[in-house]
Amino acid sequence: MRKLEAGARTGNLVRFNLSEYFRVTMSGRRVLVFPSAAELGPALAQLVTSQAAKSLASGSCCFSLGLSGGGLVSILSRELPGMQNLDCSRWLVGFCDERLVPSDDPESTYGLYKNQLFTKINIPEERILAIDPSLPVQECADDYAGKLRKAFNTEQMPVFDMLLLGMGPDGHTCSLFPDHLLLQECQKIVAPISDSPKPPPQRVTLTLPVVNAARCVIFVCTGGSKAPVLKQVLEGGEGPLLPAARVSPARGELFWLVDEPAAACLTLDVERPSPGAKL
Repeated sequence: MRKLEAGARTGNLVRFNLSEYFRVTMSGRRVLVFPSAAELGPALAQLVTSQAAKSLASGSCCFSLGLSGGGLVSILSRELPGMQNLDCSRWLVGFCDERLVPSDDPESTYGLYKNQLFTKINIPEERILAIDPSLPVQECADDYAGKLRKAFNTEQMPVFDMLLLGMGPDGHTCSLFPDHLLLQECQKIVAPISDSPKPPPQRVTLTLPVVNAARCVIFVCTGGSKAPVLKQVLEGGEGPLLPAARVSPARGELFWLVDEPAAACLTLDVERPSPGAKL
């Protein structure tokens, strides 16, 4: 990320100009607005499958995809299985964050995908990296980090081909919440959280360095309740940067796929793709 020089320096503190921050760090960002979530879904599926094909065609042994929960589960479960000639046998799937609950609990992101999506597509079970919810939260985070390092065959930062993220009405993404100490974590690739402001309190999450190392990050944001915070995240505002605004892949692409209700407060230039357009 380019170092910013904007703002005044007082002692060791640099007071950044937020408009300059957004102009510099978000210049490669694409914001795509769709009439509704129904029109957004096919575009998301097309982006995922085209990125997978591109990655595998480049000679990569697999396409690595990080999933988030919430509305993404239903969108992907509806759209992905219908994609023409879909072959997921060389996909590697992990989770951007997960709640520390059994896999059969309705709060389990893995459990939701297992029931709604994984039974419809041919991802080998051994290529799905899930947490072990029977472990204490710190051990669970360490265990999941070990699974990622083994799957990516690295002791360094795992680099996902694509991460799919959502955003809460408070601007959180993954299990990275506003004003939380985990926003400063720069050593771990997976971190535990025991005091989540949103229940359940115990979770594990990818850290910002891993998110910003990805080759492609796609946010999906729908619904009018997200409109004010989406404006703050995409256009800036007073106060500290919200977690979702801190996502800016260093050497990757950043997409925001939003529906018209979520985009209601935006004043920036956006794209409005026609139905079936290749993104």
